[in-house]
Amino acid sequence: MIIVEQLIDVAIIGGGPAGMNAALVLGRARKSVVVIDEGRPRNRVTRETHGFLTRDGISPSEFRHVAREQISAYPSVRFVTDAAVSITGTDGNFHVTTAQGTTYRSKKLLFAVGMKDLPLDINGLADVYGKSGFVCPYCDGWELRDQSLVLIAKGARALHMAKILSGWTKQFTICTDGPDEWTDEEREELKQHNVPTLDSPIRRIESSDGMVQLVVLEDGSRIPCTGIFFTPKLAAGSDLPQALGCKITEAGTVIVDAFGKTNVPGIYSAGDAATELYQAITAASLGALAGVGINNELLAAAWSSKS
Repeated sequence: MIIVEQLIDVAIIGGGPAGMNAALVLGRARKSVVVIDEGRPRNRVTRETHGFLTRDGISPSEFRHVAREQISAYPSVRFVTDAAVSITGTDGNFHVTTAQGTTYRSKKLLFAVGMKDLPLDINGLADVYGKSGFVCPYCDGWELRDQSLVLIAKGARALHMAKILSGWTKQFTICTDGPDEWTDEEREELKQHNVPTLDSPIRRIESSDGMVQLVVLEDGSRIPCTGIFFTPKLAAGSDLPQALGCKITEAGTVIVDAFGKTNVPGIYSAGDAATELYQAITAASLGALAGVGINNELLAAAWSSKS
């Protein structure tokens, strides 16, 4: 049986830092909001969230608990554990249908669906992901400072990551897991900075309780290390924005303005779904801006209707 809810101001798809901060802003603005979230955040594999002022080192689950507890002070916001599977309608009257058969009607939509990891195709990498294998030095570099690390990346991305990683340790080896895809200039730049590089495919990553010990290559090379940084393979957290006509980048992020507004009237996007700067505090700040943008648009429409 399909249950159709009454018209609300905003439906937020996704309950991570972006979705929750938008909900907080909109709740304080006295807007009716429903946050539809599956409860499976991408950062659930990590033990701690870093770089978020007042919450540095908090676990992702505790972060969500505190956020929901604070948002509960605003009764116009509610959370539902569900997944949006289809959306129809237009600005002012969207219909969001969920996997559990409920249809939520809303004036505006905010996609805070993040990105999702594609399967890790290196033997043993999944065992260390979020424990001693990470994707962002800004998030986890401090914990691995001055240690022996392996950077798994290739091409221009590897050089970019090497420059960043050098701020935390000088002891790292680049494993390209196959052809390095570098230009002669990039190869020479790495050589000048004495960065060891190996292009043999990775056979396996050896670890104990999630803590990496060794990276073994197909040519027999064995690289002892205590941490790994790698380039993840990502896909958009939902296909719904594109299905609704939102413009996206080659990386799969939704193109938005400074306040999260897409090219489709009434639809906004925030957080990892709308940027390649994958940090919790960045996602939260973009969610706050989107909340302001949505509220201003709702207020402007209400003001005009009474003119």
